Parts: sequence; structure tokens; C-alpha cells
Amino acid sequence: MTGSPRNRSRLRSGFLPRRTSRPSGAGALASGALAVTVLATGCGVVPGAGGDGDEPITVMTWAPEKTSATNKPGMPAFAEAYARWVNAGGGIGGRRLDVITCNERNDAVAASRCARTAVKENVVAVVGSYSQHADAFLPALEGAGIPYIGGYGITTDEFTSPLSYPVNGGQPALLAGLGRVLADACGPVTLIRPDTIAGDQLPPLLDSGLSAGGHGPAADQRAAEEATEYAGQAERALEASTTDPEAEGCVVPALGDRTSTFMDSFRRARADHPDVRTATVLGSVDQTTLNTAGGASSPYEGSYVTGWYPASSDELWDPMKDVIRREAFGDNRIDPADAGVQTTWIAYTVFRQVVESLGGGEVSADTVTRTLNSGLKVGTGGLTPTLRWKSRDKLAAVGFPRMVNAHVTIQEVRDGRLVSGRDGFIDVTDTLHDTDLV
Repeated sequence: MTGSPRNRSRLRSGFLPRRTSRPSGAGALASGALAVTVLATGCGVVPGAGGDGDEPITVMTWAPEKTSATNKPGMPAFAEAYARWVNAGGGIGGRRLDVITCNERNDAVAASRCARTAVKENVVAVVGSYSQHADAFLPALEGAGIPYIGGYGITTDEFTSPLSYPVNGGQPALLAGLGRVLADACGPVTLIRPDTIAGDQLPPLLDSGLSAGGHGPAADQRAAEEATEYAGQAERALEASTTDPEAEGCVVPALGDRTSTFMDSFRRARADHPDVRTATVLGSVDQTTLNTAGGASSPYEGSYVTGWYPASSDELWDPMKDVIRREAFGDNRIDPADAGVQTTWIAYTVFRQVVESLGGGEVSADTVTRTLNSGLKVGTGGLTPTLRWKSRDKLAAVGFPRMVNAHVTIQEVRDGRLVSGRDGFIDVTDTLHDTDLV
């Protein structure tokens, strides 16, 4: 069930200190209805159906499912579909790909448990996963030398760990890019964000983009991550964003899955205030959200949205959609417009190229890590710039030494559709370089 045996001699020094997460208590539960084996920790494993008899390559993908906050069930579900697809074609380099999935549950204890399972199962990498609790899972992966490829970029820790290989610029790039756009388009700006450790990192990132465009900082408004309504927050956001009668203000909800809950409250409250524009980041809104919110009549109409990748309607996504059509037709957990599913596709694209570059040699956590650190250039079919992880990069000075892709796309909501608002990518490396995160 594992890759080739690993060298157990590991680097254990030089990691940056981590902030302690807030306590939480739920354990991990089973993930993935297609799992044929259920581990004691609540993780499922889906064996492939190809290969030439060599030992299979085992990886893990985790994400929160069935929680009262952000959920990303499409990420592990797509990882399972990807394994079926690649194995139907003979595996990777003739080796079957086994994917273990785990429900991270938006919980530090569960995230740590998933990581410990990854170590126990001797996986060669954790690929295309989502968690707010990097301080809970990264120490276990670092101690075992397991690379973390293509996390969602929800925490700063993902851009500091020497074993993290992010494929996008995470929340830092999205917020900085959004701030740069809003600097030219908005009067007063108000950010509504979770009252969490991860949420604490968002205001200076948005402000860095605003500052780069000569705009003052946004009003920072905290909100409970698991609230069922946000009437008070919506009222205060509207008041803060309409203080300048000469310039239309902007309200920026960045609450993940709870953004739609905020917008329900916002829709009712805005009738009593001057017009404001809304803006957010991909992950807090997608096409499915727009459809359920009323399409062209939704409160998102006219919103700016920053993303990491081209719009989901772009033909560059056709290979991913083909995998979904072939291996997960009818699986409503997998939305090709979801940024988590898209990130998982790109992460597995990276992993496949790493393994193929090894030829018929050993595939282990060590060899995967060494290959990534050697400067391997990875193409993603135009979905990102060419990816290449270096030991240090321009953003190391501001605490993002592992960020190698600070490009974002600008999208807009027009007639209820999320469409490209500007051709190509915007590089916010220089904006982030000037960010004050202290």
C-alpha cells in the first residue's frame, strides 16, 4: 500500500515558529463514499486498477466535510476520481496510484490526526488539500519528511514550511490583488472576515493592495465564523462604507462558505443605505453560489472577484472536466468551478510530472522532495505560470519563502455569471513584498 521505503533521517531544525491554534475538539470521520477500506482514524483509501505489478504509489488528500463552516468535499472526491482516471491509463509510469482521503473537519485535532495517518501509511506526499490548521498538521509532515503539494494557501504557514509546495499565492495573493483593483474603483472599503487566527492575517494583505493603489486602509470588521446570520455586521459594514458621499464604497466579505450567509443579511440591510459595490475572493463565491443567490438579481451582481486561475469557462479546464465526466459523472460533490477542485487538479498535475521525471527510479517522500527542490519546472497547461520551487525567493523577506506563484486573475459578476474581467494574470509579487504583516 505504500511507495518505496524512505530514508528516516530527517531535517528537524530551521522551521519557523508556529502560532498556537484555538482549541477545538471534534475528531475525524470517514471521508469518501467510494472508499473500499476504512481506517481506524476515519480515512478512506481507494486503490487503483492499473500498474504493472510494481508497488503502488500512495498519497493522501484531505479537506473538511459536513461541518458548520467551510466545506470542500470536492477536493478528496476529485482526488479519488483522478486516481481512477490515471490508473485506467496504466497508472503513473506504470505504477498504480492509491489515494487515501481524510475528513479534516475544520478542526485542529482532526487535521493532526489526518497527518498522523499520512505518516503511518507511509504516503509519499499529501496532495491538493485544504486546512486552516497548518500549525496542527505541518509538524507531523515535517517530522516524517512528507511533502505537502498544492495546499489551498489558507494559512501563512503553507508559505513558510520547507516541505510545502504551494501552486498558487493563497489568500495573500487574492487579497493583495483585490485591494489593488479596489484602490481605483472604491471609496471607503470595509473587510468582513472570520474572527480566527487565519482571519487575523487578511486585513494587512488587503491593505497592501489598497496602499499600492494610493488608497487608505480598509475598515476591519470581525465576524463569527459559524454564525447563522450577519445582520449586525452587514449594517455596520454599510455604515462604514458610505461615509463618503462623493465616492461609492465597497464591502468585501471574505468568510468562506459563510459569505453567502452574510450576503443574505446584506441584501436586506442595503435597501436603507446608499449604493455600495461588493467584492470578494474566489473560494468565498463561485458560480454555484451565484446560481443559488438569484443569478443576475443576486447581491453579487457587479462584484469584483479575484482568483488564482482562469475563469472556469476557459477551455484550459477541458482536460480536468474530461476526467470528471469520465470518472465522476453525477457526483455532485465535484464542481469544476470550485477553486478547491481546480487546485487539486493542478496539484496532481504537479505530482504526476514529478513522478514521471523519476523514470523507473524509487518513488518516495525523499525522492519527491529532492526532485521538487532540484528546480524542476512544472507546466500546468496555462492554468498557472510555470511552477518552480527555489530555496529562497523574492517574498522570503516578508515571510513567504515558499510562494512561487503570486499571480491572480480578475473576474466580475455580469448577468449572474462569473466572467473574466481582465485578460491574463496580474503579478502581485511587488505588492506583497511591501506588505507589513507585523
